[in-house]
Amino acid sequence: MSYDVAAVRQLFPALSEGAAHFDGPGGSQTAAPVAAAVAAALTAAVANRGTVTRAERRADRIVRGARQAAADLLGAEPNGVVFGRSMTALTYDLSRALAKQWRSGEEVVVTRLDHDANVRPWVQAAAAAGVAVRWADIDPETGELPTRAVTELLSARTRLVAVTAASNLLGTRPAVAAIVRAARAVGAVTYLDGVHLTPHAAVDVADLGADFYACSPYKFCGPHLGILAASPMLLQSLHPDKLLPSPEDVPDRFEFGTLPYELLAGVSAAVDVLAGLVPAAGSRRARLLVSMRAVEEHEACLFTRLIDGLRSLRGVGLIGRPARRTPTVLFRVDGHTPDQVAAHLATSGVNAPAGSFYAIEASRRLGLGDAGAVRAGLAPYSNDDDVDRLLAGVATLPR
Repeated sequence: MSYDVAAVRQLFPALSEGAAHFDGPGGSQTAAPVAAAVAAALTAAVANRGTVTRAERRADRIVRGARQAAADLLGAEPNGVVFGRSMTALTYDLSRALAKQWRSGEEVVVTRLDHDANVRPWVQAAAAAGVAVRWADIDPETGELPTRAVTELLSARTRLVAVTAASNLLGTRPAVAAIVRAARAVGAVTYLDGVHLTPHAAVDVADLGADFYACSPYKFCGPHLGILAASPMLLQSLHPDKLLPSPEDVPDRFEFGTLPYELLAGVSAAVDVLAGLVPAAGSRRARLLVSMRAVEEHEACLFTRLIDGLRSLRGVGLIGRPARRTPTVLFRVDGHTPDQVAAHLATSGVNAPAGSFYAIEASRRLGLGDAGAVRAGLAPYSNDDDVDRLLAGVATLPR
């Protein structure tokens, strides 16, 4: 397996500006083929989906192509792929649909590791339905979410378990397959936030066993929108509020208004970019598995250099030490606020932002308050020079 990071970087025009990007957890840079696909869809004749005119057929092909691309990426069924404005919007929509089935005395489980997009929609839906919320806590020393922290909360009253597949703040990867199995054993459905995992690992939704898996293409070199994957049969059992003449078919009944065809064309292109990051043969799904494993290996090597380098610097404190994680590190520097560190790094063209990044529950539990810390995350286009520049930037902070 050969990973040519120099060739990968050529796919991203934004890198020509010269910044070292460690801001991928908040949104990756966009690959040129994605921008070209978006532009092509915007400048071609399109119309509302149909089968009569060429423009209608083109729109329909774009939607079907994007569903298949997302299914190939996630190991899901195309007819179970729902598109929305964002992962947050999709989660809110689904929380309202699921909450119609909840009854007083039942419970939902959320965690203090999660991004608020996989917390607040469920907390608010539970309050509206008169359902109790149970909180799975993290270990503030390690940044881990112990499996038992979730499973000990489960009972016959549990209707839903919402958990992240990887923390966008710390990179922590909980044992989600074990959590899903435990939830299923008590009859609860599971909702996985895969936004931060999908850009860094080969994902197999069927293997994870989750009922719902949500992610965001703009975190894996694509355009800004959200994806939700579930079994078509499960989606058939849910009835979201919708307009009377809008489609009743699945997954269309969950997509409100006309879909952004240009962005869906970008999704297909982004998946094709990922599938082609390393030379491989076979179906797109097979090539994706090869490429994403190569990405994971490339990022792991760089991440070791980054972690070791930060640990060697005087006054730098790493936050959390999860055993299994994405290439994401949270740190602070003695004598400087997180914002001061981020601003100093920016003066040397290193983009490593500071904050809680909407993982507000985790930030507070870690003792960081709402200010959080500095976060550095790797991406498929990260290289050794990027790591060297970040380490040099931190080293030159006045002590």
